[in-house]
Amino acid sequence: MAPPILSLVLPSETGRVLSIQSHTVQGYVGNKSAVFPLQLLGYDVDPINSVQFSNHTGYPTFKGQVLNGQQLWELIEGLEGNDLLYYTHLLTGYIGSVSFLDTVLEVVSKLRSVNPKLIYVCDPVMGDEGKLYVPQELISVYRERVVPVASMLTPNQFEAELLTGFRIQSEDDGRKACNFLHEAGPSKVVITSINIEGNLLLIGSHEKEKEKPPKQFKIVIPKIPAYFTGTGDLMTALLLGWSNKYPDNLEITAELAVSSLQAVLQRTLNDYKSAGHDPQSTSLEIRLIQSQDDIRSPEIKFKAEIYS
Repeated sequence: MAPPILSLVLPSETGRVLSIQSHTVQGYVGNKSAVFPLQLLGYDVDPINSVQFSNHTGYPTFKGQVLNGQQLWELIEGLEGNDLLYYTHLLTGYIGSVSFLDTVLEVVSKLRSVNPKLIYVCDPVMGDEGKLYVPQELISVYRERVVPVASMLTPNQFEAELLTGFRIQSEDDGRKACNFLHEAGPSKVVITSINIEGNLLLIGSHEKEKEKPPKQFKIVIPKIPAYFTGTGDLMTALLLGWSNKYPDNLEITAELAVSSLQAVLQRTLNDYKSAGHDPQSTSLEIRLIQSQDDIRSPEIKFKAEIYS
């Protein structure tokens, strides 16, 4: 007789997450940026690596393998065959093809047939600052099929523009974008970075009841003069991580997530400077392991301002 799966028999108070994201052998992006923080916050996390690369693609070269939709489904079938498909959360990040995204949608449906209360946290990674990272045809799949089944959506400014079809040039535009996305599906929307007149903001919105105005807020984020990899993946993981402790308080969730992330970035910046490296000369790998105290117990330094 096989021993029980303790993460199912004695589940953690926080939850059990299936995380479908990229993986790098060296460095912290995708699952490497998301799994460890979620574990620190008390979650059992089962990662499926949509790609396995030697390092992130910003290096001069990289090698590795890409998982296709059929291979993803085989992993799901393997879990199902052993009654291992009960998850409280699904987390997805960068997805590079329509066929893989189609399979992810089948995974959402399968997981919800096992646990109808499954929370799907989707970071719709498509691009940034006007530059598209993925094939054009993914935009309509995200817009028409993924957004309606997501519980929480964490786009950046450019991705929110792609999903809504309109430019975000003011705080009011950001709030309207959140409302537009609520109508399409998710009750929680966090636009993780909006650049307005030189200021960097996060705008969050929680629609607690349909037909009632959502609770909306902003957090002003300091601009750090450097480019870091894996920050979006970490931010979405932190939002998921804290949202279970504060399910009805998205603003506290966001304050904790932003405060953790900023502490990680500041440590990363300081460490590169200590090593004699100009932080503006290359992209920087985040110092995740060295920042675990800031992930587990962040000091809230960035407060949400509630919109009236």
